[in-house]
Amino acid sequence: MKAIHRIIDRARADPQRIALCEAEDPRVLLAAQRAIAEGVAHPILVGDRHRITASADDASVDLRGITLFDPEGAEFAEPFAEELFRLREAKGMSRGTAATEVRKPLCFANMLVRMGHADGSVSGAEHTTADVVRSAIQLIGLDPACKLVSSFFIMMLCEPFHTVKGGVIFTDCGLVIDPDDCQLAEIAMAGADSASTLLLEEPRVAMLSFSTSGSAHHPAVDKVVRATEMVRQRRPALAIDGDVQLDAAIVAEIAAKKIAHSQVQGHANVLVFPSLEAGNIGYKLAERVGGAKAIGPLLQGLRKPANDLSRGCSADDVFHVIAVTVVQAQAAKRLASIEVSL
Repeated sequence: MKAIHRIIDRARADPQRIALCEAEDPRVLLAAQRAIAEGVAHPILVGDRHRITASADDASVDLRGITLFDPEGAEFAEPFAEELFRLREAKGMSRGTAATEVRKPLCFANMLVRMGHADGSVSGAEHTTADVVRSAIQLIGLDPACKLVSSFFIMMLCEPFHTVKGGVIFTDCGLVIDPDDCQLAEIAMAGADSASTLLLEEPRVAMLSFSTSGSAHHPAVDKVVRATEMVRQRRPALAIDGDVQLDAAIVAEIAAKKIAHSQVQGHANVLVFPSLEAGNIGYKLAERVGGAKAIGPLLQGLRKPANDLSRGCSADDVFHVIAVTVVQAQAAKRLASIEVSL
């Protein structure tokens, strides 16, 4: 079974409430309708009620069973504004500005998540990544176990011609431009957690470089080596190789020749790129030349899930990100329940 089908099945087993702030977009409406029809999520459409209804009519989308919140006049608007003012007062936000901001769909959707009325959010079909990430960090906040929000793609390698099979996490391909060694270690650990949550596999992490086991000497290689050691110190049970070239990360025969005592043995399912430049090029090569299906960009390191979309996304892409967000929300709830019991 393809990894995305496993994700959809797991979402269907325990649907979560997912806020969608670009609800006038026909791609989002079609994805929400599909999420309801397949029992994957409980979508919450956020925006102007009349424009959403008109767009749904134009797209022949049935809104029955889908919750709709119009920030103008919504019962939550006043408490949301007060909470936003409390959060941002130290940054100079006034109560009047807070009242204005919560009426914007992106802000309102993430406040739904913050205040427990939704379990996750999906946006980016129309908003920029910068706006999506900024709102998520400010309103939903960082996971206490993380120091950094980063992004990843699930690359689906499921075609007969793929020599590597299944889902592979590519990180970071869309957010942190030039991570230092500490940030790279955080990205690697978050990527490992994403693999555990979404792929249902033990993570096997490759810290990519143009060097394998010290075959080249350069500050860029040293950064990867230091980051790898940081991860090993904090997660001694995690299978991780670094510094490692891509071929040694994903081809067992090459790993056996190049890496003594490899923990990953050429079967990496988490590829950690040393920079955004490398990651962005890498995932697009895998997608456009290698025929992989890219799901994302997705965010990791937040207290509750809030995921980004490409502005060129299709309705299928939106649906898949909704399903991923549901599974992330399930995991966040499990972790929260464990922490409460402790």
